[in-house]
Amino acid sequence: MAMTSQKSEDSLMAELNVTPLVDVMLVLLVIFIVTAPLIVPQSMKVNLPKTQAVAQQDNAKNAQLIVESNGQATFEGQQVSDKDLGQLLKDKSSTPQFQLQVSADKAVPYGRVAEIMAIAQANGVTKMSFVSVPVTKK
Repeated sequence: MAMTSQKSEDSLMAELNVTPLVDVMLVLLVIFIVTAPLIVPQSMKVNLPKTQAVAQQDNAKNAQLIVESNGQATFEGQQVSDKDLGQLLKDKSSTPQFQLQVSADKAVPYGRVAEIMAIAQANGVTKMSFVSVPVTKK
């Protein structure tokens, strides 16, 4: 009795090559990751509420910081550099009632205001408010 054996060349390949499918899916994933942050802010339209001025209720010891349109900071009437501002805020923020009131010109870039906020936070300021002109009723 003779046994017949099948050679490997005679058998059919029953495997599916998924490498091209994985490659396409990874490319689509990368495209989605890159484009998603660009699409979302355009679709979100935020209308901020307009409010009336609210009187301050607590007994805070306020310090005035003015940021002029050129980005120069004036703390309690004296022009200061960022380094000096940090030291002054560190000294003042040791009292729990200390509050920093920031009056920034509307022409000041947001990045400069963010720098001032970072300096204040890094030097222990926990209470900060922004001064604006109240809405007038006509």
